[in-house]
Amino acid sequence: MRVEVDLDKCTGHGVCESIADDVFEVTDDGTVVIHGNERPESDRDRMHQAVTQCPVAALRLID
Repeated sequence: MRVEVDLDKCTGHGVCESIADDVFEVTDDGTVVIHGNERPESDRDRMHQAVTQCPVAALRLID
């Protein structure tokens, strides 16, 4: 499973970072960086939560 961010949509709210700060990082300029976008199956619930709670729908999961 892979998690991706659409930087054209992302506004840097940081909801994803609050859910999984080891995966998502909002930089000083408001850009989201994903550390290790290939995620193990054990992270599915957390990644799904980050995707569904993103206020601008900038994240997506790809199986």
